[in-house]
Amino acid sequence: MTHNPTIRHPGEGRTIGVVGDVYRFLATGEDTNGKYAMWEAIVPPGGGPPPHIHSREEESFYILEGEITFQTNDQQLVAKAGMYANMPVGCLHSFKNESGKPAKMLISVAPAGLEQMFFEVGQPLTDGATTALPPTKAEIEKLLEFAPRYGIEIRLPGH
Repeated sequence: MTHNPTIRHPGEGRTIGVVGDVYRFLATGEDTNGKYAMWEAIVPPGGGPPPHIHSREEESFYILEGEITFQTNDQQLVAKAGMYANMPVGCLHSFKNESGKPAKMLISVAPAGLEQMFFEVGQPLTDGATTALPPTKAEIEKLLEFAPRYGIEIRLPGH
């Protein structure tokens, strides 16, 4: 065994705001020898990333509360609590909270590494935070600048 078990109690874990969403990191590559990373995401109404493609990692989602609309290639699906989705490497996808209340889900990536991008571009929040400030133009531009460094291709509408 190369390191100790990782235990996070409710509200514990490095918490950051990423373009309006709140991410609480439960496991990072440091905790898992780079095998995977997992975080809880609170996505406010209207929140979620634009269409994008991962070139390095599988990304999975498990809806805990509320609903999230997934777009994959040419399919759209409204996922509700208890639903799971996995996006393989190279799959164009996005998710958005199109409802009127916050949604909560678990997101994992394998292998780990993508969490470092969020640490670079996000805004630190206090443990237990459940809301983040709305995204600023500067924050969005920073994410667009950093994403390619992590093998992410973002496809903005009209591009």
